[in-house]
Amino acid sequence: MVENFDIYHDIIESLAAALDAKDMYTSGHSTRVGNMAYDLGKCLNLNENDLEMIHIAGHLHDIGKIGVPDIILNKPDKLTEEEWTYMKSHPQIGCNILNKAKSLKEISHIVLHHHERWDGKGYPAGLSKHTIPIGSRIIAICDSIDAMRSNRPYRKLISNEECYNEISNNNGTMYDPIIANCILKNWNEIVLHHYPN
Repeated sequence: MVENFDIYHDIIESLAAALDAKDMYTSGHSTRVGNMAYDLGKCLNLNENDLEMIHIAGHLHDIGKIGVPDIILNKPDKLTEEEWTYMKSHPQIGCNILNKAKSLKEISHIVLHHHERWDGKGYPAGLSKHTIPIGSRIIAICDSIDAMRSNRPYRKLISNEECYNEISNNNGTMYDPIIANCILKNWNEIVLHHYPN
């Protein structure tokens, strides 16, 4: 169990700021994902300790990108297959960083698996369904929403309606259906709260 969440959040904010300084295209992404994951977890009636774990993990889910070369991380064009393989290593790098602290073991596990998919076609381990930590499943859907609702070098943001439809269309394939149904049902409270336009 993580104790003294206020101190942890201060440290986490500093780490997220370090990542923002490195990745010019995704500034604020980790903070938005962490906050949305917390709101979604509340709708799923998770206990306070789990909510805080997921909140912190959301803020740190991309911390492994610190280990990805800037030339790949900030490339404005589509990545090559080799570059994409390198980019896909960031969950493992993040896990390795967080694993150094005994109190962050559970959080490191959530970070490791935030790119797994409900159907088993994700990475790095190809886990499926309930073998994926619930925190990872929550962060996965919030991560997708923020990516779709933010401008990136390779594409412009999509509308709120298009984003909703993408989540709905991938319900039960990419995303845990219980979690996806929860966010779809509470879309205005969870998503529009963070992306009002």
